[in-house]
Amino acid sequence: MHGEYKMPGGKLVVVDLDVRGGRLAGVRLSGDFFLEPDEALRAIDRALDGLPAATAAAALADAVRAALPAGTAMYGISPEAVAEAVRRALQPEAA
Repeated sequence: MHGEYKMPGGKLVVVDLDVRGGRLAGVRLSGDFFLEPDEALRAIDRALDGLPAATAAAALADAVRAALPAGTAMYGISPEAVAEAVRRALQPEAA
């Protein structure tokens, strides 16, 4: 599944994922945003992997926020933008 979200005033956020057993699997975040440190990208993928596919957008954003390494800088992206891209991947007809 594939979801995209252009954050207002920000950049394109892209999420590719599968759903297995009702849970997010193989989550891969990409886009034209910047994250520092580089490990933050992998931390976001890991935080989302395994969550129930029915997780609300606010809870997805909270999971992303909680997983970020201390001092992470996000440019053109936010936890809410990641959550929106995930929800769009799961509901492509609503995108």
